Amino acid sequence: MTPDTPMPDITVDGTGLLCVTLLLRLRKEIDGAPPGTVIHVIATDPAAPLDLPAWCHITGHHYLGPVTDSEQSVYALQLAADVLSTRGGWDGTATIAKGEAHPQREEPGGQDGS
Repeated sequence: MTPDTPMPDITVDGTGLLCVTLLLRLRKEIDGAPPGTVIHVIATDPAAPLDLPAWCHITGHHYLGPVTDSEQSVYALQLAADVLSTRGGWDGTATIAKGEAHPQREEPGGQDGS
């Protein structure tokens, strides 16, 4: 463990899982964990270094990066407060913890990219 990487409160073993299944397991394992909880995710999916930071960006959790002193591919993240839920609402839209519909995010510069 490097000084920059906090010790995990929860370790999620995603060995052999592809991204979607890994994220479903991650969501299940962190359910009910308080903000500030440090998670280490063991992942063998080659897309994990892209998918985990993207998931954190979408939900609002903090991606801390790879755990460099591990023999396995391990990634650290920290749970945040007031994050977006990844559970869909009855109409398939993402929901915020308070049950409000997720607002559409606009790209910088508008729809034409300017």
